[in-house]
Amino acid sequence: MPARHLLIVSATRAEAAHVPAGLPVVVTGLGKTAAATATAQALGRMDRNGLTVVNIGTAGALREELDGIHLPGTVLNHDINAAAIRALGYDPQERLTVDDGDDTVLATGDVFVTDPVVRDALAERADLVDMEGYAVVYACRHYDVPVRLVKHVSDGADETAFDWPSVVAASARALGEWLRLNV
Repeated sequence: MPARHLLIVSATRAEAAHVPAGLPVVVTGLGKTAAATATAQALGRMDRNGLTVVNIGTAGALREELDGIHLPGTVLNHDINAAAIRALGYDPQERLTVDDGDDTVLATGDVFVTDPVVRDALAERADLVDMEGYAVVYACRHYDVPVRLVKHVSDGADETAFDWPSVVAASARALGEWLRLNV
């Protein structure tokens, strides 16, 4: 992936603090609506020929053994009532595949997961949870632009998630290092 053909997308400036100099960055804000809107606006203004989007960010681990960097190959929109939408005859597209990803499943929703009951329910379908990944993938699909997800585990999607402001710098360093080594 030559750097001139990349767009780095991050929810916050804190998560993008260590993106290597010279790589273009879009900071979307938190949540699916902000992420989809900012990503689509950026893609609509760009020359998309040969472009790849790399969505970097933190994620909560839905299983204790997960840590470090993950490249989710599947992303779920976890807070949509997909069964009801399907019953109405529409495809909610709640599960998207990401090329060049690993076996990790990322659940995306507008819920900041801190409740162990919510975490355990999500763990039945996914490995990690965030608030933007699905929306970035969805926007990229609209523009037919390849996308990769690069997520660093920052917390256990439980009460430790409230420590995010104090641990995001370590995640940002890990994400920046991954970009330096892989793009």
